[in-house]
Amino acid sequence: MAITAKDVNKLRQMTGAGMMDCKKALVEADGDFDKAIEILRKKGQKLSEKRADRETKEGGVFVRTSEDGSEAVLVAFTCETDFVAKNDDFKALGGEIADAAMANKPADLEALKAVSLGDQSVQEKVTELLGKIGEKLEVTVYEHVSGEQVVSYIHSTGKLGVLVALSGVNGADVQDAGKDVGMQIAAMNPLALDKDGVDSATVEKEIEIGKEQARQEGKPEQILDKIAQGKLNKFFKENTLLSQSFVKEPKQSVAQYLDSVNKGMTVAKFKRVAIG
Repeated sequence: MAITAKDVNKLRQMTGAGMMDCKKALVEADGDFDKAIEILRKKGQKLSEKRADRETKEGGVFVRTSEDGSEAVLVAFTCETDFVAKNDDFKALGGEIADAAMANKPADLEALKAVSLGDQSVQEKVTELLGKIGEKLEVTVYEHVSGEQVVSYIHSTGKLGVLVALSGVNGADVQDAGKDVGMQIAAMNPLALDKDGVDSATVEKEIEIGKEQARQEGKPEQILDKIAQGKLNKFFKENTLLSQSFVKEPKQSVAQYLDSVNKGMTVAKFKRVAIG
């Protein structure tokens, strides 16, 4: 059957795909719009496979928090170029995926990709947009955090996000304090919450480095362990959140800052996600 410009434009409005892609799909589908949409989706899937080796170092983090502030989700939706990261359709889909994550609270990233967005799954929606935009798109990270009070922070670039779960809140308004700690985590990228969260392999490596440094400085062998332990404590102070100097008031640790805001308040857990 003859495919008119009106038909092509209608399919373009329905799918957002390019004019020539829409025309080819309609011709192949003999004018059947549902089949043409399926063809365009398949085109996206093929394109996805063709671009599987491409790196997605741009994109955005999208956060949603429950009404009572007791839980939050963070999704990283990535692409190849900054130009696409600023695309309205890309940002809209990222927001939809975050909404779906908050509503469904899937167990993990793969489960999130299978969540329904209307008549399609999250992954099918991503593939469909890939077919329209023409570069690799991925949902690369999904985090779900719960606690007494969960506060989020997104850096101005939109490519770095933090979730902070606070405990010992006792009903206080702690949003500002939570955002301050979120900024700290974004800037300082701590390895763990405290020294107990640092894995044993890292601890052993730091002790050996400390010993070797002391040995190179000519320190006696019998005091190397003591020197290495001192260096390890310094490592903990610089690399674990609660022991770090608070960036806004370096004379206080993060733990001391939180306690000064609300007696007994601390961080129960945190997640930091950066794109690129």
